[in-house]
Amino acid sequence: MLLAAFMLALNVGAQTRVIAHRGYWDKEGAAQNSRASLQNALELNIYGSETDIWITADGHLMVNHDPSFGGVTIQTSTYAQCKKLVLANGERMPELKTFLKMMRKTKSSTKLIIEIKKHAERNANLAAAQAAVKAVEKYGVAGKVEYISFSLDVCKELVRCAPKARVAYLNGDIAPETLARDGITGIDYQLKVLRKHPDWVAEAHRLNMDVNVWTVNKVEDMRAMKQLGVDFITTNKPLEAMSVCDE
Repeated sequence: MLLAAFMLALNVGAQTRVIAHRGYWDKEGAAQNSRASLQNALELNIYGSETDIWITADGHLMVNHDPSFGGVTIQTSTYAQCKKLVLANGERMPELKTFLKMMRKTKSSTKLIIEIKKHAERNANLAAAQAAVKAVEKYGVAGKVEYISFSLDVCKELVRCAPKARVAYLNGDIAPETLARDGITGIDYQLKVLRKHPDWVAEAHRLNMDVNVWTVNKVEDMRAMKQLGVDFITTNKPLEAMSVCDE
């Protein structure tokens, strides 16, 4: 009991860090999951900039949160169809490789947190995971990239393909101990999940797993999660989160 309390105290004392959700897009000239939003996050030098990827029908990795954009469903469409899509800030929908080139070039310590979206078909999930790891290795940025997914199959495939990578599970329905047995290195759970299972934070830390919470935009919630001892806060308000983490 004393050891558990001591470990929890250590975790509460650790520095909570910030991840910008879909980049730092709440700024003039940017849009969610745009090159500008990634560049803005890199300039903040926060822990991470989260982004989302889908694999097209012809094997290209496109950056977008929703399965469809502008009437085009990415996973059943071609790269030629997707590359014509225009974001709110006027940029074309980017490929993952565009972001990886930015990561290779930057001197920022900010990591790219790649969420591999849950596709309609299991084979597409696995193909997206494999293609993402291959692209990250091709551009030499494995040390600047971490992975997350709502799909347990994707997380397991990432562990298999990139055993040294940090991989976190998003769905919030599995205890840390179970995930650790599969080699998954973190939980990345919604705010309401960690409120329901606050003990999972200490459990994860005892297993040397990371704890991320999403998507936290209210200052009072940021403070509560920092006090709980989470390692990372994913937010649409990175400036406010930075201030809370520095308190």
